[in-house]
Amino acid sequence: MPKIVIAIDGYSSCGKSTTAKAVAAKMGYGYIDTGAMYRAVTLFFIQERIAFTNQKEVELALERIHITFNYSNQTGKNQTCLNGLNVEDEIRTMHISNLVSEVSAIPEVRWAMVAQQQKMGRRRGVVMDGRDIGTTVFPDAEVKVFMTAETYIRAQRRQQELLAKGELVNMDEIIKNIEKRDLIDTTRSESPLVKAADATLLDTSHMTIEEQVDWVIELADRRLAELHRKKSRKVIQ
Repeated sequence: MPKIVIAIDGYSSCGKSTTAKAVAAKMGYGYIDTGAMYRAVTLFFIQERIAFTNQKEVELALERIHITFNYSNQTGKNQTCLNGLNVEDEIRTMHISNLVSEVSAIPEVRWAMVAQQQKMGRRRGVVMDGRDIGTTVFPDAEVKVFMTAETYIRAQRRQQELLAKGELVNMDEIIKNIEKRDLIDTTRSESPLVKAADATLLDTSHMTIEEQVDWVIELADRRLAELHRKKSRKVIQ
């Protein structure tokens, strides 16, 4: 059976990462959290006091950034490592959420991360979620999903995630953050968030994670079966 790329794009807090991780696990594929990569860059810029508007500073800083993903046997979860250090908890804070869309809109940042993402998925057999996977990173992905959900529901999910990490944030602040990120993501000049023409829309407002996972896997199975039929016809001819 051939290996494919499954690209899951969409707005924040729609369940992209959780769904993508579960799909990858069930299919035996690799998982790449591109959002975590941009969050790690944001954290580095803050720590090193990099001026977001200074192109030279940004370019030099990017040369010093190395992002990897490790699986923790202790937690049973993936960890995002920035220059060898686990920063998974730090990059999920509201402080990073407030700045990540601004950093990810910087063209030099996107070029650097896209290059890394394409290298990671070159051999196929990966599930990748983000904002521009099906349009920029892997426009030839065999399966493309575009996730959306109602803003208030997304805010509720985000608040629950933060509470689980011990961070109490007012709902109004979360909604403002989501709306700000949506605006930046959809209007930036470099690789804006947009549904690819051949992507399938998935509204997760009233779906459980299990339902989302099953939906994506069913879509992937249909695509794999289609590719298998095409290959079989070529052999016969």
